[in-house]
Amino acid sequence: MPLSPLRVGQILRGRLGTYTVSSKVQEMVWFAKNHINEVVVVKSVYDHHRIQNERDILRHFQARSPYIRPLIDEIEDPTEPTTIVLKHLDDHLLQASIKKTLNRKEIKYVSKRVLEALSVLHENGYVHTDVKPNNIFVNYSKGESEEVRFSDVQLGDFGATYPEESEWATSGTAIGAPIWNSPEVLMETPWNTATDIWSFGTMLISLIYGGDFNIFQPQDASYDDENYRVEIVESQFRFFGPFPAKYQEIASEETLTSVLHLMHLNPPSKMTPFDTVTEREVTKEDKEFILKIMHMDWRDRPTARELLQDEWFLHE
Repeated sequence: MPLSPLRVGQILRGRLGTYTVSSKVQEMVWFAKNHINEVVVVKSVYDHHRIQNERDILRHFQARSPYIRPLIDEIEDPTEPTTIVLKHLDDHLLQASIKKTLNRKEIKYVSKRVLEALSVLHENGYVHTDVKPNNIFVNYSKGESEEVRFSDVQLGDFGATYPEESEWATSGTAIGAPIWNSPEVLMETPWNTATDIWSFGTMLISLIYGGDFNIFQPQDASYDDENYRVEIVESQFRFFGPFPAKYQEIASEETLTSVLHLMHLNPPSKMTPFDTVTEREVTKEDKEFILKIMHMDWRDRPTARELLQDEWFLHE
C-alpha cells in the first residue's frame, strides 16, 4: 500500500469545498486546486498520526495567530485516511534564502513573526519541535522596490507538535531534524519549549549567512551515519559550550558522562566560540542577540515573548 492514496486528477470533497489534485510535492504532500482554481496544499497518509495531530493542533491554535499556516478544510470523501487542506504560500524560507540572502530588515521581519507564532504555542505548553527554514512559509510582496520581499510569514508543519508534558518530551524522544535540534534533543534528554528557541537561533544564524548554510552541518558524517548526531553535538559544544557547572543539577549520570566525554574530545584549544566571529560575518548587534539565545543549558535561554521585547527589534 502506498503511503498516500492520492493521485493526480482525483476529486476530493471536503466539509467546505471540492478540490482537484494537481501534482505531488513529496510523500504525503500534494498540490490541488479549489473551485475557483486557487492552489491549496493537501496532506494525506495511511497509518500515521502526523496528519491527525497537525489537524488537531491547527484547530486549537490557528485562530490565535496570523503567523500560523491555517487549516482550510478537512476531506470527507474519501473518508480514509485523514486528509487535510492547508493554505498555499509562494515559497518557504530555505528556498527564499537560496534565491537571495535575506537583508537585515527581512531577517527581523521574519524573526518577529516566527517568535509570535512560537509564543502562542509556548504559552500554552506546546513545543513545535521542527523549527527550520523550510517550515517557514512566505508570500512575496508584489512591489519589486519593497525593502522586505515578504508580505506574509507563517509557521507550518505541526505534525510533530506536542505538549511539553507529553511522553515524547518527558522521555527525551529524539524528534525533528538533527541539524536544527537542540543539545537536549540530540542527547535524548527531556525537552520542552526551550528546544524551539535553540532551533530558532540556529535558523537565525543560517538566514544571516544565507543560502542553505547550517553552522552545525557535519563535515565528516552523512545523515545515515551513526556519528551524524554526535558530530552535531560536538559542533554545538565547540561554538556555544561548555555546559555550565550547574547543568549537573538537572542531568542524569549518563548525560553527565556524555558531557565529560564532549569536554575531553573538545579541549579549550579546539573550541571555536561564536563570540569570536568577526563583524564582517555577523554584525555586533546580531551576534549579541544570538548569544542570548544559544545556551547549552536550556534554562538559560529566553522565552519567545522575552525575545520579542529585545532591543534587537528596535534597531535597523
